[in-house]
Amino acid sequence: MLRDGSKNAGAQMNKPMDVGGASGSRVRLQNAMTVDVEDYFQVQALEPVVDRSRWDEMPRRVERNTHAVLDLFAETGVKGTFFTLGWVAERHPELVRRIVREGHELASHGMSHVRASEQDLPAFRADVRRARAVLEDVAGTPVKGYRAASFSIGEDNLWALDVLAEEGYRYSSSIYPIRHDIYGMPTAPRFAFRPLDGKPFTEVPVTTVEVMGRKIPCGGGGYFRLLPYALSRWAMKRVNESDQQPCIFYFHPWEIDPDQPVQRGLSWKSRFRHYTNLHVMADKLRRVLCDFAWGRMDQIFLKPNP
Repeated sequence: MLRDGSKNAGAQMNKPMDVGGASGSRVRLQNAMTVDVEDYFQVQALEPVVDRSRWDEMPRRVERNTHAVLDLFAETGVKGTFFTLGWVAERHPELVRRIVREGHELASHGMSHVRASEQDLPAFRADVRRARAVLEDVAGTPVKGYRAASFSIGEDNLWALDVLAEEGYRYSSSIYPIRHDIYGMPTAPRFAFRPLDGKPFTEVPVTTVEVMGRKIPCGGGGYFRLLPYALSRWAMKRVNESDQQPCIFYFHPWEIDPDQPVQRGLSWKSRFRHYTNLHVMADKLRRVLCDFAWGRMDQIFLKPNP
């Protein structure tokens, strides 16, 4: 068990799991394509100007945008994992059913995008339990995976991983092993690992590439949207070929929607992070879908139950 606030959290973690190819092999690894299904007004960057009490008043675009993502995946023959808010599933059940019907994995993103680092243990347990129940009820399929809002599991709330295992989740993708102003746990392993002693529970961090001893993000999100495609492609190829490990890539449906309503009153940093390069994201995404082999998180990182 990992303890909340441990100063030696990194040292307590088990060795990363061996899910890559044999050393020196040229087998094309299958990477994990993941989508965080939330609407544009639910992201952390917009919290200062969009109060939660207004969410049901906002023009929703998550259904339209996620259908566009599903169309793109169908066009390129890609299967992936959709970390979906329970809030979205309650309002757009047919969208969730399409995700499952087309062979993608449905996973939990919590109920309403509250960061795990802002919840105490009982509140977190209630949130992940309710989200899983809502998703399973809507889709009629088991939910095995979880991703915390804004990668908000780190050294100060590692107890959340115990709660997830106790609530029946088999894996999480909630730790980002980088230093960031909002999230990150630099001491965490770069690749999939078993964090809980005696429990077959897996944490799968978003991908980083190591350059001169420093972990550099290369697993999608804003970094992929903002940086040149060639740089992202180089970094992911290096992880596949040099580290012999699969990449975990993530993005949001709102990132392919340059016509979304623009929110006023944001700081320059929030405006930059949220709105820059929305118009190029769909084309960049199509390129990465074609340049690498992709699959679902559960099929890549979970062994079948005995």
